[in-house]
Amino acid sequence: MKLTFLGTTSGGGNCPNLYATDRDTYVVQGVKITDPAALQTLRDRGLPDHETVVEIPKQLLKFAKRRRWFGRKGRRG
Repeated sequence: MKLTFLGTTSGGGNCPNLYATDRDTYVVQGVKITDPAALQTLRDRGLPDHETVVEIPKQLLKFAKRRRWFGRKGRRG
């Protein structure tokens, strides 16, 4: 899998980060959720043991929107 860095809302170079893949998907680096109630809600909704979830700020998703508008070669469309 090839990752292309799209952006971050971190001022210090750490997470959160958003990446596009060569598989037409995104990879998100964020803070691992450890809150027991939140994890139980996710399990109740079908989160399997082999998957995980992370929390990111809404602002990080602006980089996904920009990627969709301009595509891989910097052109709109």
